[in-house]
Amino acid sequence: MSVPQDLGAWAYLPAEGRPGTPGGPLSGLKFSAKDLFQVEGWPLTASTQAALPDLPPSPLVTRLLALGADLVGKTHLHEIALGISGANPITPGRNPLDPARMPGGSSSGAAITVATGEVDFALGTDTGGSIRVPAAWCGVVGFKPTKDHPAWPTEGVLPLSWTCDHAGPLTRDVKLAAHLHTALSGEAVPARSWSGLRVGLWRPATWLQPEALGALDELRTQAEQLGAQITEFELPDMLGAYSPIVQSEAAQVHARALTHSPTGFSAATEELLRLGASRPVEEVTAAREERQQYRQQLEALFGRFDVLLAPAVPGPAPLIGEGHLALPEGEIPLRVAVLRLTVPFSLLGAPTLVLPQRSGALSVGVQVVAPWQQDAALLGLGLTLEGEEGAGTT
Repeated sequence: MSVPQDLGAWAYLPAEGRPGTPGGPLSGLKFSAKDLFQVEGWPLTASTQAALPDLPPSPLVTRLLALGADLVGKTHLHEIALGISGANPITPGRNPLDPARMPGGSSSGAAITVATGEVDFALGTDTGGSIRVPAAWCGVVGFKPTKDHPAWPTEGVLPLSWTCDHAGPLTRDVKLAAHLHTALSGEAVPARSWSGLRVGLWRPATWLQPEALGALDELRTQAEQLGAQITEFELPDMLGAYSPIVQSEAAQVHARALTHSPTGFSAATEELLRLGASRPVEEVTAAREERQQYRQQLEALFGRFDVLLAPAVPGPAPLIGEGHLALPEGEIPLRVAVLRLTVPFSLLGAPTLVLPQRSGALSVGVQVVAPWQQDAALLGLGLTLEGEEGAGTT
């Protein structure tokens, strides 16, 4: 199948991709890699015209090839992963459900290639929501593992923020995400019962459009019908801690390019990088201390709850170029409206699964969040919601 050119998915699509080792547990599966992953012999652009640091090959890509999966090509992203719309100065992404709308980012091309069926799964990265947002808006599954999970290494991936970066897959369903996790980790992923689970529900109604609120309530009902005990809780807006950390680290990653004239970055990206470079050390230190306090809050929540449910996006994908969302609380900048829902779980590194929920022709999504290192249990809960059995060890 060929992707319509105006969707802006492919950053590098060779006539022949990289075949996987025959006979492996992932044989017969095709995948794409976000153009932050270094693949030996292939270009890496991060969807920018700026100069980039040198990287070694990604061990995650190498491992997937060894397990039998075929690498088709590399996908576009929001420029250097510093954004959530899918915009870049090379080929901006478009939503496969409605090309007039943004696909979400930064793993825009990854989500597009899965949604169009060109690949079975895609490698993405997630610093503040970059797997989860495009998964929700493009109608596919997104899995952000526990931070620094050994099965999902970020070595050989152009960093945005070493504090918050994650690598993970976008897939057509939870069953495939579980299969990938088992193949990479050797950890079985049995379907897990929701009966008797203590489930925390984060329902920030004034932050959500009706479609997103309805999807969250629908999943709540499904969990209750499966025997879960639901209790609502609240989380604060953590962007005040997230932004100084990520922007300052991104500025360090791209410090050399910022000395060039012109830098090669789009104006919006350069502005954010220079903001990061100008943040005082004291501000970043205070943000790290605030992050630690949030970590303690989330640890306390996981003392009360076995799993959390939360919205993945505030509503369906906006039209390309929209900078604000109309929410019950008023007109809110798009970045704020989206990231305050996803940032808590990447800032704090908890494993998170996004389940897409269709809303007419468009899609929203719900996050299912588990305690750290409970990735297999999280995927097992997702399998049950999907009505599937589990994945065995390799």
